Amino acid sequence: MTIQVGDKIPSVNLQHMGADGVETTSSDDLFAGKKVVLFALPGAFTPTCSAAHLPGYVVASDDLFAKGVDTIVCLSVNDAFVMGAWGKQHNADDRVMMIADGSGHFTTAVGLELDLDAAGLGLRSQRYAMVVNDGVVEVLNVEAPQAFEVSDAQTILSSL
Repeated sequence: MTIQVGDKIPSVNLQHMGADGVETTSSDDLFAGKKVVLFALPGAFTPTCSAAHLPGYVVASDDLFAKGVDTIVCLSVNDAFVMGAWGKQHNADDRVMMIADGSGHFTTAVGLELDLDAAGLGLRSQRYAMVVNDGVVEVLNVEAPQAFEVSDAQTILSSL
């Protein structure tokens, strides 16, 4: 079942690159007591994700922070090394936290998985964005297949 506005974010472990290598954090810690914009996408280094989705959030990060967002999270079913390298390539630095959902536990728990096995990509995430306040979903914009219209940074910014 797909997560809905008003639902609490499920409790799972996620990974990201830290100063000393791969670090694990729980979704509970990531969202507790904070306003978080999380956007998810099918894969790092893929065309739309690299050309528009991630760069849009990097560019809009100051405006999002000015609207009270504490953390911007980019999530993909990739490993922490890939997410770290992709974030560096796009100068995400301290603007966008690059979170790896390597085994798809978060993606499956929120019901937003995408089966791309026929294309040789396996389980991935659908493209979406959400605003989460203290662990509860306030805004959820899920893209139609092959679309990039409602999960971009400007659409989320206008919802704040």
